[in-house]
Amino acid sequence: MKKTVETHSFEETFALGQAFGQKARPGQIFCLEGDLGTGKTVFAQGFGAGLGVKDPVNSPTFTIVSIYEDGRIPLYHFDVYRIADPDEMDEIGYEDYFYGDGVCLIEWASQIWELIPDNAVWITIAKDPEKGDDYRRIEIRGEDAAC
Repeated sequence: MKKTVETHSFEETFALGQAFGQKARPGQIFCLEGDLGTGKTVFAQGFGAGLGVKDPVNSPTFTIVSIYEDGRIPLYHFDVYRIADPDEMDEIGYEDYFYGDGVCLIEWASQIWELIPDNAVWITIAKDPEKGDDYRRIEIRGEDAAC
């Protein structure tokens, strides 16, 4: 299944992430793609809010994974931008998160595409300067693409 959503503000991108967070189930994996500054972290912050996470959700660029356990289910938020080899994910025990009791949100997921299960939802966020600074085209692919 494939779906395209257009947002025109920070708030709309946040709200889309929030809607996904509200419907997220344990064991789901959401892969976020897009250039720097396209809104992956804004989407992630909305996702966390949808789960009921109270702590600020920020990109875990230097820690690879941040764990938020104060929502209705645990959120495992990955930023794998700096991963040079997918084998590095073994060092943090990624399988415990991917196949655990929470939901995974992975920024820059294509860096570790070999490890991503087939049932993951892929979300690609892109800008189009011709449509304005706040415009985002968000493509959602996967069996759980509906939100």
